[in-house]
Amino acid sequence: MQNNPVRLNSEIGKLNKVILHNPGQEVANMTPENAEKALYSDILNLPISQSEHSHFEGVLKKVSKIYRLKDLLIKVLEDENVKKSLVSSIYSNKNLDAIIPELYEMSPALLSSKIIEGVEIQRNTLTNYINSKRYAIQPLHNFFFMRDASVSIGNEVLISNMAGKVRQPETLIMDAIFKYHPDFGVNTINIPHLVNSKKSLIEGGDVMIARDDILLIGMGSRSNSYGIDALIDYYNSQSIEKHIIVQQLPLTPESFIHLDMVFTLLDRDKCMVYEPVILKNNNLKTIHIYIKEGKVQKISEADNILAALDDVGMHMEPIICGGSDPWNQEREQWHSGANFFSFAPGKVLGYARNLYTIEQLNLAGFEVLNAVDVINGKVHPDNYNSCVVTVDGSELARGGGGARCMTMPLHRDDF
Repeated sequence: MQNNPVRLNSEIGKLNKVILHNPGQEVANMTPENAEKALYSDILNLPISQSEHSHFEGVLKKVSKIYRLKDLLIKVLEDENVKKSLVSSIYSNKNLDAIIPELYEMSPALLSSKIIEGVEIQRNTLTNYINSKRYAIQPLHNFFFMRDASVSIGNEVLISNMAGKVRQPETLIMDAIFKYHPDFGVNTINIPHLVNSKKSLIEGGDVMIARDDILLIGMGSRSNSYGIDALIDYYNSQSIEKHIIVQQLPLTPESFIHLDMVFTLLDRDKCMVYEPVILKNNNLKTIHIYIKEGKVQKISEADNILAALDDVGMHMEPIICGGSDPWNQEREQWHSGANFFSFAPGKVLGYARNLYTIEQLNLAGFEVLNAVDVINGKVHPDNYNSCVVTVDGSELARGGGGARCMTMPLHRDDF
C-alpha cells in the first residue's frame, strides 16, 4: 500500500481504505410527510437497515481498512477552531443564532451525533411552541449513502455541489474531514457554486474513475452541465490531461438519479448496464470531451458509453441488469440492480434481492457468495478469480441506493 492517504485511479483496483456510515437515529427521525423533502420515496425500518448494513460492512472489513464517518467527525471536532468554523458554516444565516452557542459547548461526541441525527426544537417560547416543524437542525437522513458528498480522484477529493439543500451539510462535513483530520490533510477540489450565474451541480454518484485519465460523469437531475464544466475548468487550470465521457440521464423516474444507478464497472473488461438507458435510448447523448494543455482539445458525440470507452482503449463487455426480460430489468434497476461496488478486479458487492441480475453475473463467470458466509469465514473472496458477494438489501434499497452508493473509497491499488 502506498503512503498517500488518498489514491484512487480506478473503480476496480484492490480496495485498501473506505469510509462507511451505518444508518443511525437520523433514519428513524423520518416520517412519510418529510420523506420527500429528505429525497426518499419511503421510510426505512432502522433495525433492519442497520442489520443489513452491518453485513455489508462485515464483508468490507475482510478486505479493507474501514473508517467510520462518525469517528472521523469526532476527531476533527476536537479542534476548537475547526469545530466553530464547521458549525458556523453549516448553521449560520438559518435563523439558528440562539442554538449555535449551545452547539459550541457540546463535546465532540455529542455534537457529532446532533449534527447527523438532528436537534429538536425546544418548545420554550410561544413561537417555538406553535412551530409545526419538529427539528431546529434537520437530520442528515441520506448520509449513509457516503458516495454522493465527495469523490476521491487520484490524490485529491472533489467536494460535491449537491442538488438538494437537505444534503449540503454533508459536503461541508466531508470537506472539513479531508482538510483537518490527521489521517488525511489532502487537497480538496471545491468548484464554484455558480457558473455563468447558473447553479453548478455535481454529485459523487455521477462520477466514476474508469482509468487514471478517464472520468465518466452522469448528467441528469443531480449533476448538470455547469458543474461538469466547472470540474473541466479546474483540470484545465492544472494542465491535467483527461478524457471526460458525459452520459446524459433521464430526469425521471427517481431511480435514474445518478450514473451508478444505470452503469457500474465490475472488472477490467466487464460492466453492469441498465440496457434501456445505456444501450438503447438514442435520445440520451453520450459526449466525449478531451482536455490537454489547459484547454478542450476535442468534444464530440459517441454512440454510448461503451463505444466511447472503446475509442480510448477500454473495451467493456456489458452484463445486463435484470437479464433479457424488460419487466425484470425495470424492476431490478429500481432496487439498485445496476449499482455494484468493486473491492478488487472482478470482485463485487450487490443486493441479493436482484435475482435475475445475480444470475447474469453468475453466467458471466462470477461465483455467487453470501455475505454471512464471508463474514463467518466459510468462504473468502481471495479464493475466487471472480465473485459477487450478495448482501440482503430489502430495506436499504428502499432508501434509493445500492452498494456503490454506500461507500466512499479512499485508496485502491493501481491495476
